[in-house]
Amino acid sequence: MRIEVLMIILGMGIVTFLPRLLPVFLVEKIKLSKKMEKFLYLIPFTAMTSLIFPKIIFVDSNRYIGVIGGVVAVFLSWKKFPIAVVIIGAIVAVMGIYYIN
Repeated sequence: MRIEVLMIILGMGIVTFLPRLLPVFLVEKIKLSKKMEKFLYLIPFTAMTSLIFPKIIFVDSNRYIGVIGGVVAVFLSWKKFPIAVVIIGAIVAVMGIYYIN
């Protein structure tokens, strides 16, 4: 492999790593309000929802299949079942709908 390619890979690694490393040292010095802490706490949930929700709606030509799987997953999560049970329950619900159709 040429040295230029290795330098590019190394540079991209550094550029990717720095934004992840700097907050570790800077956040300790910044005092955040409770509202800001709650806002930052909820960002991962919001991001995952925005990634997952469209896939639930457009999982198949029959939109109800994904919605039923999503509803089953939400219900099982709401009842505080372990994540493995939630995933398997949603899969079983979707496969059941496919089997019926």
